[in-house]
This record gives sequence, structure tokens and C-alpha cells, in this order.
Amino acid sequence: MEDYDKLMVGDQSTDGRIIIADKDRLCYLVKSGSKGSFSIRTISKQLLGEFIDYYRKNPDKKAEDARVELKELSDIDKYEYGYNATLTAMAKMVLDPKNELVRKGNPAESSRTENHLLKTTGLQQIYYGAPGTGKSKTIKDLTFGESVIRTTFHPDSDYASFVGTYKPITEEVTLRDCYGKKVIEEETNEVVKEERIAYKFIPQAFLEAYVEAWKKLGSSKKQYLIIEEINRGNCAQIFGDLFQLLDRNEYGFSDYPIVADKDMQKYLEKEFEGWEITNKDEINQLYGEANMVSLIMKGERLVLPSNLYIWATMNTSDQSLFPIDSAFKRRWDWKYVPIREGRDKETNAPLNWYINTGDKQYKWWSFISKVNELIGSLTNSEDKKLGYFFCKAKDGEIDADLFVSKVIFYLWNDVFKDYGFDDKDFQDEEGKILSFDRFYEDKNGKTNVDIAIVEQFLANLGVEEYISEEEGEEEEKIDAVPSNNETKGNDKTKYSFNGSEPLGKGDLGISIIKQYLKEHPKMKYSEIKETFPDSMLGKELKLIGLIVTRQEIENAIDSYKKRAYGFYKKRKFYSSDGVEFYVSNWWNITNIDSIIKFAKEQGWTVEVIK
Repeated sequence: MEDYDKLMVGDQSTDGRIIIADKDRLCYLVKSGSKGSFSIRTISKQLLGEFIDYYRKNPDKKAEDARVELKELSDIDKYEYGYNATLTAMAKMVLDPKNELVRKGNPAESSRTENHLLKTTGLQQIYYGAPGTGKSKTIKDLTFGESVIRTTFHPDSDYASFVGTYKPITEEVTLRDCYGKKVIEEETNEVVKEERIAYKFIPQAFLEAYVEAWKKLGSSKKQYLIIEEINRGNCAQIFGDLFQLLDRNEYGFSDYPIVADKDMQKYLEKEFEGWEITNKDEINQLYGEANMVSLIMKGERLVLPSNLYIWATMNTSDQSLFPIDSAFKRRWDWKYVPIREGRDKETNAPLNWYINTGDKQYKWWSFISKVNELIGSLTNSEDKKLGYFFCKAKDGEIDADLFVSKVIFYLWNDVFKDYGFDDKDFQDEEGKILSFDRFYEDKNGKTNVDIAIVEQFLANLGVEEYISEEEGEEEEKIDAVPSNNETKGNDKTKYSFNGSEPLGKGDLGISIIKQYLKEHPKMKYSEIKETFPDSMLGKELKLIGLIVTRQEIENAIDSYKKRAYGFYKKRKFYSSDGVEFYVSNWWNITNIDSIIKFAKEQGWTVEVIK
């Protein structure tokens, strides 16, 4: 055992001025007395080791000599050398225990193994990572079923909005006349009341959690204070003197109690009136005072209890808003939340979210992976990358409007704007830059997302297209239906439409209808319905129809609804008279000839690819 580690909890100097109240791996908590008063000091074991070595070589030197000669020899905080008298006494207790040390043993030390003061960890944690990684969700899952008080920091947050302050309130009081007598309503004979403005101390998130934690302490229940976006506020300003409470001992209580102001003291005394802390003797022993818990219950001292957990979230992309200093950082455990594919909480299966542009679907996780590669290559930073939960999908779908308004807007305005758009990923086929305004188009007085530009950007990134398991299975079944010329087997024929890449039957049908609607943008819904009658799909397939409204889908009976939602919902269009409608892609070998014939009547080419 090193010399500096030989002192035990409960050890005293022979004159009674030094008492070892507690110790851990790095420090001693020392109760030091002078002129009839005592104070609590934290003494570094490393620094004590220097004093022990010094007095071993210079036994006759005084405390001031040790301070002067040692203070320039190490990187230890220089203010600690101001405790030279305490350090000298402790060094002599180690070097000459026979004459300088009284070892009585410590009742608290022996009782800790059988009382309620258990060692506690994870009390103060900050979950940090890129936006959308699920930091808040992680905390929500971990604290499920627990008592939680939540707050969010922002640039205008301050001590009063976090802790508490006096605020004006209205209260009902008895109306009195100029003589101080109650005013009585003659008809009802009731005392007249009136509302007046009064000022009352209103606790905020911190004090609410603080009070609840102390009240729960005897029951061993936890109280969580969750701070969202902790670095969006000025932490030094918001925490103020509470900063000192964040230093916790191994049992989870604040190392250094602070004095509460008068307003807070009055509020806490009222809140704690009649409350008893079951293990108050053990808590008192941590501080070397017989009445510390009493002072806490009176509101005169503030101490964080061992069941108060303060957890926070931080977006790394917001670091420049209010930088957190190193002294504040070291009082927290930091938990990195990486970018990873979203999974179901119960089954751990991939969520399989997708981006829906109307006629195509793209894997959301593929997009996240590809765009983060681009962000990393351009910015050389992790801060601006996107997490899986950057957007909230509805039934697994992120539609084009949400994708552009939230994702593209963030990328163009917060990520890429400082790096230019010279990369090919930001250009169309003609080499023109995909500026943000190009993601929208104005048609018939309405501003809508330009699907072609969205698909161009996704194609530039190399994002994989999404095909659901249900869609793949149903399309295979449909292709298996025989025509007059074919009696068995699946038809995997591919087609080229106006020189396009190979298309399956479903995509061919959609492409033909989409091209017609593009060339006839002023068509009303009734006209579109007449142009593409349900009979084009054939008589065998029991579907709602080829062109249907959302209302028709929602009103369909269950067996039909499943098919309609499985395919129509991904084919969203709008007519010139504002009707939202959907197009079936249930084209197969029994009906594909009808849509091919329609295409050729328009003068378009459809070629079979062998």
C-alpha cells in the first residue's frame, strides 16, 4: 500500500483538528477544524504523497516551508497548496502514527455494509450523437415506468426557468371594505370574493425533481430529471451554484453541500414539513455533521440525493451553440449513440422504412448510409450526419413532401451550403446544379414537390429501391396467372418504354399512365377515370379499380383494402381539380396488352426485352 493511502476513514490527529471523513481512489474528504469551527476539504492523495516525501526528508520543516518549496514542482491545482496546514498534519499522521494519529475506527465505515447507503453509478449521463440517432428514445426506453420530469434547454433558458423563481399569479381573496370588514352580498348573504395579483415562488424542473427525489429516498425509488438539448442553453448560467452539487461521492450524494437562498429555503421547508429520512444518521456521517439531514429538510442546505438521476441529450451538430467547458463535462458520464439501422423494440427486426416518391420507393436505411458517406467526404466530420430517426415515418413511409421539407432542407441549408454543390451528386443529367428551389415545381397555381428531381438526387447517391415482401409475393402470384397464349409458369418478360431501362409489367403500366398524365396536366379526375377505365385490368382480378381515390381505399372491405394499400398507396397523384388518387400496378400477362395498346395509340414505343 502506498504511504498516501494508509489513512482510514475515522482517523484523527491527536489534537482533534483533522478527521478523515471519507476516501476514494483519488482523494480524502477531510473535516478540518480551526478556532472552534470546522470545514470540509477534499485533499488529493497525490498531493499528500508529495508532503509525505517532503517531511520524510525534512522532518523539522514547517507547513509554510512545504507550501513554498512544493508548489512549483507539480501540475496539481495550485490552490490546493493553500491547505498546507491540513496536508502537514496528515503527513505527520502517516509518518509518526504513534504520536500523531488516533485510530478509533469509524462507526459509519462498519455500518455501511448493513445500511441503505449503496454505491451508485450512472447518476449523471449525457447521451450524444448525430441528429436522429434516437437519443431521446434511448432514454425513454431506459426510464420506462420510472418517475420522470423532463425539460428542454434553449438559448433563453436561465437559472430561474430551470430552478424556480417568484412569478405573478391570480388568487381569490375576501373583499373587505375601508374598515377591514368582509363585504357581504345582501341578496345571497355570502362573502364577496375578488381576484388579485400575488407573487408566489414557483418551482421549475430542477426543484420539482429534487423534492420528489428526497421524498422517494426512503423507498429506494428513483427520480429522473431529463434535460433535452442540454447544449442549446448556457449551462454555466442555467446551473449557477448548483454546478457544485454535481460532484457526487461513491454513495451518490453531493460531495459539497451549498447554501440555499432565502426564497428557495422557504419553499423547501414547506415542502419537506413532516418528512423523515430513515437513514439520516448514515447520511449525516458522510458530512461529519450530526444535523446535515435536518438542514436539508429545513431547506438551508442543498444536497443531491443518491436516487436523483440527471440525464441529458446533446446533438453533436449543435456543439457551436453553447460550448460546454471541461469542468462541466467531467462531472458527467458520456454515452455515445451511434448511427444505426432502426429496429423494432420487441422483435429487434429491421423497421424497413422507405421513401415514397409516388411511383417508386427507396430504402430509407440505404439513403441514410449513402448520404452520410457524402457528408463525411465533404465535411470530414461526424457532426452533421443523419440518424435513422431524423424523420418520423408514418406506417413505415416517408413521403416526398416530408422528405424534401425536412431532409433536403436540412442538407441544403445546414450541411452542404458551406461546401458548394460542385460534386456530381448535386447535378442533373445535363450537369445543372440541383439547387434547393428545383425540388419544387409550380403547376396550375399549386406548388408541389418535383418528383423527378427527388428521384434524380436519390439515383445520384445510388440509393437502393425498396420492394416490400408482400409486394414481391403478390406480384409473383399475379404474373403466374395464365393468358390465352400461356398456361403455366411465371412470365418474367421485361419491357423498354420509350427507350427506358428494363421494366417489369407493374412498372411499365405505371410509367405509361404517368407519362400520359404528365402530357395532360389539366385533366380532371373524372376525365382521368374515363381515360383509364377499370376494364383495362381485366375481369379476373377482384380489385377496387385501376384509378381510385383515398376514400375508396379506406371504404373497401378488408380483403380488398389489403391489396389496395399494398400497392395503391405508393401511387399517389393529384388531378387538376385537386383530387388525390392512386394508380394500380397490378399488370400481368392477362392484361398487359391493354396498356401496351394504349401506349402505341399515343405514338410511344414499347419493346419486349428478351
